[in-house]
Amino acid sequence: MPILPHPISMHLPAQFTGPLPPACDVVVIGGGVMGVSAALELAARGQKVVLCEKGRIAGEQSSRNWGWIRQQGRDLAELPVMMESLSLWAKHAKTLPSDLGFVQKGVVYLALTSREMDGFETWAQAARAHGLHSQLLSRSDVAARFGTDKWVGGLETPSDARAEPWRAVPLLADYARAQGVMLREDCAVRCLDVTNGAVTGVFTEHGRIGCNHVIVAGGAWSSLFLRREGIDIPQLSVRSSVGIIPDQRQSYTGNAADDRIGFRARMDGGTSLAPGFSHDFYIGPDAFRHFGLYWPQFIKDYRATRLRAMAPRGFPDAWGTARRWQADEVSPFEAMRILSPAPNTRALSRAARDFTAAFGGGPAQFSHQWAGMIDMMPDVVPVISKAPIAGLTIATGLSGHGFGIGPGFGRVVADLALGREVGHDLTRFRLERFSDGSVIAPGPSL
Repeated sequence: MPILPHPISMHLPAQFTGPLPPACDVVVIGGGVMGVSAALELAARGQKVVLCEKGRIAGEQSSRNWGWIRQQGRDLAELPVMMESLSLWAKHAKTLPSDLGFVQKGVVYLALTSREMDGFETWAQAARAHGLHSQLLSRSDVAARFGTDKWVGGLETPSDARAEPWRAVPLLADYARAQGVMLREDCAVRCLDVTNGAVTGVFTEHGRIGCNHVIVAGGAWSSLFLRREGIDIPQLSVRSSVGIIPDQRQSYTGNAADDRIGFRARMDGGTSLAPGFSHDFYIGPDAFRHFGLYWPQFIKDYRATRLRAMAPRGFPDAWGTARRWQADEVSPFEAMRILSPAPNTRALSRAARDFTAAFGGGPAQFSHQWAGMIDMMPDVVPVISKAPIAGLTIATGLSGHGFGIGPGFGRVVADLALGREVGHDLTRFRLERFSDGSVIAPGPSL
């Protein structure tokens, strides 16, 4: 499989085709890293699995992210799952026949102020209780790694890693097919078939599939799908932009970020560069409905959020997107096969200038630019939970953390769907937290 210089799109011919079976044990909705990982784990447990993807495997955020596989900065409830996930990535790198681009060279968060260093120290102390080794870096430590004294210090987790997203997830999908998973692209699931409060199948654009279990791992589309089924989750989406600088002028070849830039070395010799942890938020009807839940997060991270008047036509929370449709009607998932927003070129230009200021050389120029829509939750942790409909499991809202933690949560979701012991405390990720009076506390913004 060749290295693609940019995310997967509908220009790529479908790789997973063929007739659908009349029935299976589990249908997985969504061909991103979460859905593919869950399907692979279910097949290992002897389940007959069909994974339906409306567009292309990894066509959305799973091929548009930074490629980081990080434990650093995680919500502490996520951290044990993330540590398991890192082990699974290392296992996949050895098992799969082609190179995922898996490199374990660490993550560094860079501080511009002493206040940021205080936050790093607080998180590192808490993470030590989970057995994670993260270390604070002085100004001189950072200068030695990066060749510049721009930053006052940093936080490093040497065991963190990265992979090439547009290679890794399709390769996992190829491996899942070899293990017996039936994957189908260009196959939108329109709705569930529910009898007496329990899943009995799904209706796709190509017909019905009978099943006993369904896992919704639809990323930014999950809320729209679930609302059609009478399940309301306060999921919204934000746009994150990334580009490629053809050269590697930084001396550090791990993964690093401050408030203004995020960057990593690429296996093709270039650098992936993004405007730090900033993002764009499109205002739509769901944003108004969930305003109260998101207000604490917005206040906490308002400097990183740029508000946009409305989402482009066809986006999940666009004003004109249908909220109701029948099983025999074309759904919004068919109308937009891949959610592919235009990148924020102004923000990327600022990132390029900041990158040049930090590392010198001529003006940094992008060879490619793109963006993705990140599925967010008010507390910046996902919903990993059984649903009120028997046989339905929800795995969504990974809030920009999904690529790295996908294999770990995929294993968890497979066991959760089958009623087996999951091995981790999922209390923080339960669906009911938004309706049982729990305080919705945003996780770390590191």
